[in-house]
Amino acid sequence: MTKIVVDGTEVDVPAEYTLLQACEAAGAEIPRFCFHERLSIAGNCRMCLVELKGAPKPVASCAYAVKDCRPGPNGEPPEVLTRSGQTKKAREGVMEFLLINHPLDCPICDQGGHCDLQDQAMAYGVDSTRYGENKRAVEEKYIGPLVRTAMNRCIHCTRCVRFLAEVAGVPDLGAIGRGEDMEITSYLESAMGSELQGNVADLCPVGALVHKPQSYEVRPWELSKTESVDVMDAVGCAIRVDARGREVMQIEPRVHEEINEEWISDKTRHAVDGLRTQRLDRPYLRENGRLRPASWGEAFAAIAAKVKGTDPKRIGAVVGDLAGVEEIYALKALMTSLGVTSLDCRQTGEAIDPAWGRAAYTLGTGIAGIEEADAILLIGTNPRLEASLLNVRIRKRWRMGPLAVGLIGEPVDLTYPHTYLGAGPETLADLASGQHSFAEALKAASRPLVIIGTGALARPDGAAILAAAAKLARDIGAVTPEWSGFGVLQTAAARVGALDLGFVPGEGGLDFAGIAKGGNLDVVYNLGADEVALDPGAFVIYQGTHGDQGATRADVILPGAAYTEKSATYVNLEGRVQTTNRAGFPPGDAREDWAILRALSDVLGKRLAFDSLGALRRALYAEHPHFAALDAIAPSDAVATVETLSGLGGEPTRTAFSAAVPDFYLSNAIARASRVLAECSSLARVRGLEAAE
Repeated sequence: MTKIVVDGTEVDVPAEYTLLQACEAAGAEIPRFCFHERLSIAGNCRMCLVELKGAPKPVASCAYAVKDCRPGPNGEPPEVLTRSGQTKKAREGVMEFLLINHPLDCPICDQGGHCDLQDQAMAYGVDSTRYGENKRAVEEKYIGPLVRTAMNRCIHCTRCVRFLAEVAGVPDLGAIGRGEDMEITSYLESAMGSELQGNVADLCPVGALVHKPQSYEVRPWELSKTESVDVMDAVGCAIRVDARGREVMQIEPRVHEEINEEWISDKTRHAVDGLRTQRLDRPYLRENGRLRPASWGEAFAAIAAKVKGTDPKRIGAVVGDLAGVEEIYALKALMTSLGVTSLDCRQTGEAIDPAWGRAAYTLGTGIAGIEEADAILLIGTNPRLEASLLNVRIRKRWRMGPLAVGLIGEPVDLTYPHTYLGAGPETLADLASGQHSFAEALKAASRPLVIIGTGALARPDGAAILAAAAKLARDIGAVTPEWSGFGVLQTAAARVGALDLGFVPGEGGLDFAGIAKGGNLDVVYNLGADEVALDPGAFVIYQGTHGDQGATRADVILPGAAYTEKSATYVNLEGRVQTTNRAGFPPGDAREDWAILRALSDVLGKRLAFDSLGALRRALYAEHPHFAALDAIAPSDAVATVETLSGLGGEPTRTAFSAAVPDFYLSNAIARASRVLAECSSLARVRGLEAAE
């Protein structure tokens, strides 16, 4: 530790700290535009100037290390002044310089109300300028459907450039020209290709980059802000849902160091319009082959008439990718009371059974634990599309130091260097037998990590592949009492919670494929499963939010609430329990999903033992205590689970692994209802075709 005096206050800080960090540790506020804690230091804006005793002029505190400061003539600690006259004058000069070419269009600027330049000009600037020349004009650029440019405002802080190059790993933006001719651009004015590009608008401190879909729609002071959790994938990013009245207007990231740091994917951010379109707002009944609007009483009566006359062995229930733990628990309780055993939550048919142990379907290391791995093997997964923020964490680990990454599956761009090992199970067998060179890197690693995707498990030989991967992880020492280096990368927000509840076939019950096959069952209760079509034949009750594939096949439709319209529990891919909070209310006659199931249970004569969300959760926590520990990961015995998986046996086929998420932007009912994400999907397909050519 090194002593330094900041505005008369002596503090001890690490020698590697910058002066900016040291000043903030002492409680001083330092303005900045180009500096960001998660990006490399650029030193562009000079707004963070401070007076350093003994220095001939003010120094940029973001780029000046504490260890580079000279002590006083008698060995006194270095002294920094953040509120001196020299510092004040320097900041006023920098602010005047930054505003030379700024259009000063705050009243019509989309950034107004949450603009760093606006705030800091008020706090550190002056009310006049000595500059009388014409302002520079910059032509606007097209950089895609998600980010709108207003480059007259750009102060060349290069935050956007550094984010895309360092964090996203897709350097779509850069600078051309010099001096006053310098411009931030995508070079050929093409759409950005990163699935994280929306974060550049969050990073922009001046309104040069703003979110295009929300442009001129709302001001920040009009919004009510609700902390929630993302369900577009299984990562469970921390988000803030901003609503105006009943309508969700935008979704922003929250800081959560263990999961998403402070980034979110474009699908998470821009699925907002999908929450408003193609919504189910009333019950429907199918009569004479056509759906007609109905009352809740009519819908429940039709369900009761069908269910009460059907053998429980001919009834099944399936759960989709966006369902919360509460409604899954309520559905399972209702089905169990009816004697139904054909239950399943594994839409894609992946070979996972909660009886094998919790480590068989979660990511053992956790997302933050990836930073400790020194070799990673990816099997049948593309984390860039299946879990974008997990992929960011792998890239962050690669940037920290040498990292061997091997990929078995489809050849893809993961945004970091990796070794493509092969396409299917035979490559996994070669690794296990030591015939592949990458096996040496795995065995030499002190903390290897094996991640298997649902694309490798959703096949007839999925159990055999899982067994082979677990055996490899055991043989290379990836799973020990100190390090759990084996995990499954889930793609659905509801999957881990449903597996924790044991929503899988009971004795004599059918799995998802058996339930979906025509003729096997007479009644199917579909709780938001839209990714797999149910064959004709059964009477289908669909409970969900959108007029998607599940509603198209339904005989009765019960409108539910989206994740922004209810308080619900979700468990992310690492096994962390999280909750969403209600930011608005469901449209029309739609209701919260657990309440629909509670009301239906009355009509069926199998009344569920709770009348409120609180009572439901008390019953849930009594049966499954780990759901009560919010933002915590319940411990699991990874060593025993991997040993169990290794003994599953089976012989994999030689079929290559396929992608679990073929289209990143249209992976669920909410995303498919979004016009913005449909445009992004179209551009992504064009880029894919161009790359193939």
